[in-house]
Amino acid sequence: MTLAPTPGQTVGPFFHYALPFDGGPELVAPGDPRRIRLHGTVFDGNGDAVPDALIEIWQPDADGNVSREPGSLRRDGFTFTGWGRVQTDRVGHYSFATMPPGAVTDGAAPFFAICVFARGLLDRLFTRAYLPESVRALAADRLLSAVPDGRRDTLIAAKDDDGYRFDIHLQGADETVFLDHGGR
Repeated sequence: MTLAPTPGQTVGPFFHYALPFDGGPELVAPGDPRRIRLHGTVFDGNGDAVPDALIEIWQPDADGNVSREPGSLRRDGFTFTGWGRVQTDRVGHYSFATMPPGAVTDGAAPFFAICVFARGLLDRLFTRAYLPESVRALAADRLLSAVPDGRRDTLIAAKDDDGYRFDIHLQGADETVFLDHGGR
């Protein structure tokens, strides 16, 4: 007997009950000389901020090493795990204290892998936030090259005074490019 799959259900807006944890947005300790901020605002299709989204990031360290260390939910203050989670605040803003990711392979474009959970979504959304300084690597990146010219900028973070700003638009004219990971 084969059972029919059950229909998807929307995620959220219940994230604040159990998913955020102490230290979730703090991937590196205060005072770490590599510490930068990755932040932005999540917007819906009307351009309104989404006050109850949950954002996760994964990244390599500054040397491009992908961590295999356990313990992301219990930060010890010195082990970089490359993973963080934070909910947006009442004005749709999120912020991580982390380090700039390094290129995983020579010549590759460094990026933050980002996952978005929000009310009304049937599944989480995946995207990337590339660093803008890697012009040559950005031009050679296979994924970025597959995105139409007019949409590529939705995947490139903007440099600011203390790190990078990456706004996420769930729909609309400035919709962020989201990736199909094939494993839904």
